[in-house]
Amino acid sequence: MATLTHHHEPVVAEHLQEHPGLQRTFVTIIIAGVIVLAIGLLVAFMGWGEHHEATGHAANAAGHAEHGGSPIWLKRLLVSLWHSNVFLIGVSVVGTVFMAIQYVAYAGWSVVVKRINEALSAWLLPGAIIMILVFAASLINHDLFHWTMPGIMDKGSKTYDPIVAGKGGFLSIPFYLIRMVSYLFIWWTFSQRLRQLSLQEDLNGGTSYFHTSITTAALFLVLFAVTSSMSAWDWIMSVDVHWFSTMFGWYVFASWWVSGIAATTLIAIYLKQAGYLRMLNSNHFHDLGKFMFGFSIFWTYVWFSQFMLIWYANLPEESVYFNQRLGGFDGRYTWMFYGNLLINFAFPFLALMTRDAKRQMIMLKIVCIAILIGHWSDFYLMLMPGTLKGENGFLIEIGVALILLGAFLILVTRRLAAASLVPVNHPFIEESVHHTT
Repeated sequence: MATLTHHHEPVVAEHLQEHPGLQRTFVTIIIAGVIVLAIGLLVAFMGWGEHHEATGHAANAAGHAEHGGSPIWLKRLLVSLWHSNVFLIGVSVVGTVFMAIQYVAYAGWSVVVKRINEALSAWLLPGAIIMILVFAASLINHDLFHWTMPGIMDKGSKTYDPIVAGKGGFLSIPFYLIRMVSYLFIWWTFSQRLRQLSLQEDLNGGTSYFHTSITTAALFLVLFAVTSSMSAWDWIMSVDVHWFSTMFGWYVFASWWVSGIAATTLIAIYLKQAGYLRMLNSNHFHDLGKFMFGFSIFWTYVWFSQFMLIWYANLPEESVYFNQRLGGFDGRYTWMFYGNLLINFAFPFLALMTRDAKRQMIMLKIVCIAILIGHWSDFYLMLMPGTLKGENGFLIEIGVALILLGAFLILVTRRLAAASLVPVNHPFIEESVHHTT
């Protein structure tokens, strides 16, 4: 592979042309997802799959769960929409978080990939709409969250649960919806504001937009530090409502963060290979590779710290979470539990260990794809045991993921094409162009 070299030519605007073939590729991904989803729904509806419930219940031939709730095909559809959408929302907001950190750190090297960070946030608004609709639909038969069941917090009720009742002040549906909308509104608003300032800077030049962006980014990071952890508690941890972990917010953030960096790097590679981002060189890829390498280790550190402390204490109310994923439900999740460590830690760690590996686009591309698949499966493992128990599967889940992925790529590509790929009037653009490591 040819070595990427420095460019010392003048910085000029580059505009992405939305090639019809690219759009067809994204539509093909959506169509493939629809086909896989249809097959998965048919298999689940007809009861052809092997679904085992840990409590001794099983799905009947019509696809209805005997223990109540929605038919298993519908429940899996709702959980899958929640799962993939939460993952993509995290990837989207990390684009803004990464850009905000670069602003407050006065970092110059990353300016050439800044427009990719801005484009990732294109999913925040549609993702927010999907999330609210899925949550509302799940309330009909309480398919996502056990704590939404009527009477579960009322003494004397047949469904009363004292542990859940003790969390009633936090886990109330109106308060939950207020929090959900607040997180998404804050993330979308700041993403839009930073995007607008960036575009105005392109048009008018000067440093005033840059300094306003720094102030905006600093405020956003403070708010994100709180809302990211709270969103992890609400959207994922409350699925296992009896269980809690004080490290869970960090764990979810680590997974989102490394996935967002992988998405940024992967898009940068495809743009570079298509002839765009001429100023992007091996030094930029080296730094992106270091981020993926370092934060794959950070994710593993948080994973191990959470697991080790719970395993060592061996308290039933804590260890139940890992018991479900290690041997629970006839071992349905055990292979994925260990597989996550291989794909999310061992592979990135070994593949990106050397300096040369971080500077080769082919190696970075492979690692980025592995990280995105691996952390999608990480979110799968966080959500499925608590919602579907032993009735999980993959056809519906992969189908939904492909549909949302295709839509995500269409929106991101449109955002990329809406402005120059190079922020030509950014004060640090020259530093970024001549970046060396």
